[in-house]
Amino acid sequence: MLADAHLGAFVATSQPDVARAFYRDTLGLTLVEDGPFALVFDGGGTVLRVQKVQQVVAPPYTSIGWRVADIEATVQALTDKGVVFARYPGMPQDALGIWDAPGGAKVAWFKDPDGHTLSLAWQG
Repeated sequence: MLADAHLGAFVATSQPDVARAFYRDTLGLTLVEDGPFALVFDGGGTVLRVQKVQQVVAPPYTSIGWRVADIEATVQALTDKGVVFARYPGMPQDALGIWDAPGGAKVAWFKDPDGHTLSLAWQG
């Protein structure tokens, strides 16, 4: 039923100006709309709605993620823009903060200004 429908993603912000700069300028997403209720971005054909709210309660798990062609280059480019990648105890991560998952994927995590955990993944 929904297999051919376009998927959208949602997170929230209590700091719309900071979120706009982060998602547009740091991550490079295209700002489509800055309306009264949400910032709307195009991320590779997926719509990301960053809802404007009074208070954000970020979940303790990954909210959104991107599959990238070159995770090392992407992590380095974001690090150069000031993004800090998370380190998790008990998870062996390389110098860039990339974890080699048992199934062969590589994953790195970082947070947006409102504390949502975001991820980059590469699958060979």
